[in-house]
Amino acid sequence: MDIQKDSAVVIGAGIGGLAAAIRLAASGQAVTLLDAQHWPGGKIRVMESPAGPVDAGPTVLTLRDVLDELFDAAGTTTEAHLTLTPLPVLARHFWRDGRRLDLMPDARANSDAIGAAFGTRARSEFDAFQRETRALFDAFDAPIMRAAAPSTLGAARAVLARPHLLPWLQPGKTLQTILSQRFSDPHLRQLFGRYATYVGGNPLHAPAVLGLIWQAEAAGVWAVQGGMAALAHALAGLFTQLGGTLRLNTGVARIQTSGGQVSGVQLADGEVIDCAQIIFNGDPAALPYLLDRQAPAPKRRQTQPRSLSAQVWTFGAQVQPQGLGADALAYHSVFFADDPAQEFGPLAQGRIPQAPTIYVCAQDRAQTTPTGPERFQFILNAPALPEGARGSKDMTCHTHPFARLAQFGLHLGPRPTVSAVTQPQDFAQMFPHSQGALYGLSPNGVMATFLRPTARTKLRGLYLAGGGVHPGAGVPMAALSGKHAAAAALSDRISAATWRRTAMRGGISTGSATTAAAPSR
Repeated sequence: MDIQKDSAVVIGAGIGGLAAAIRLAASGQAVTLLDAQHWPGGKIRVMESPAGPVDAGPTVLTLRDVLDELFDAAGTTTEAHLTLTPLPVLARHFWRDGRRLDLMPDARANSDAIGAAFGTRARSEFDAFQRETRALFDAFDAPIMRAAAPSTLGAARAVLARPHLLPWLQPGKTLQTILSQRFSDPHLRQLFGRYATYVGGNPLHAPAVLGLIWQAEAAGVWAVQGGMAALAHALAGLFTQLGGTLRLNTGVARIQTSGGQVSGVQLADGEVIDCAQIIFNGDPAALPYLLDRQAPAPKRRQTQPRSLSAQVWTFGAQVQPQGLGADALAYHSVFFADDPAQEFGPLAQGRIPQAPTIYVCAQDRAQTTPTGPERFQFILNAPALPEGARGSKDMTCHTHPFARLAQFGLHLGPRPTVSAVTQPQDFAQMFPHSQGALYGLSPNGVMATFLRPTARTKLRGLYLAGGGVHPGAGVPMAALSGKHAAAAALSDRISAATWRRTAMRGGISTGSATTAAAPSR
């Protein structure tokens, strides 16, 4: 058999693609990993600043067991490749009325902190919320998040075993609605509603069940020495150590097919790489532009409507001594909008809010407080671009984040210019056909979890990975999608090999075995 034709190609070196490529290479497969950008990691990227390279993508590493399992599958350990520091403060939260709250990886400590900041009633309400969302997370972890395909029956059984969770699953009940029923204090409604944005949702419209996202963070957050980009480079290095071929600055123009299955990829420069299997780690909305018209592609309802995008600022600056002071910031800090309705109302209408919540990652504060210039990333929620739009007149910043943070008493300098911000239209250009959405399909809507494409496709030999497919957005979820894609590809190889052996024993020609042997879907 032609080794090249029997190889696998992974398109996109984001976390999902890296996870899939590592697992395939660790199984002994010949794998080529392609990416159009000059860095591995996809949305995990780095921007230069006077204080050093700044992470300009995901900053929160949760569910560490997913990462540990990936390294274990490659015959190594996380510690052999990365230094991870558990954060004592998950995030520090600020409101303009002077309230401040630290959340920690300890439920009792959080209960005490909420009681001290907002009173005994708020503490009691949080304790009940903590129990319910923990039960929700446990109920959905195996049949939804960890499964190769989300099981409505498995989820139903898990919830029926916990009937007190049924209010979280009522059709039409939004996260904002249930938080209003669970918390009397508006600060806590705003805080826990924000977790919907971690997967690109709007708490005014996201289903109540997204309240379980808090539990992924509550289980612990880790800082990566060298930034999140170090994670991507460690995974890329592991892949090449396993014998894989990594080609950056290599765009793909076409996925080639023959006889109802994939046969190779045509690169942007015209080169063709023959292969038996392809894992596409990109936005599923881009697939129709890479496939022949006759080839099946994801349905529109699996990619539309789009999730939120963001305005991402990356720069070096120094905390000024007046106001909050140099030690006020944690590694992760959140400065809330004065009125959630004035933030999420405009976002739902496709507009940039005037004074949104500002998430601040102080990348150099994992263990110490810097005394000079340090690296910062700001993330402000923004809508994705409309379909067919290349840009939007309303995608400029209304209020400079520094001016907004000064209202909280946080003063930074020097002030960066708009050249330091990545806009939704910039993300749309980096990731074609995404409309700048950072999380694929919007999670708003009760059935969104079950609509995302899964690893298997209707085209033999083509598999999907990444934040746009099941189980969804975020570093651990993308890594799980890569696991599912690799498992499906390896399963099909085993099935095809078994078919060939059976055919040979029976004296049947195997000339078209690869075409005929894909298992039924």
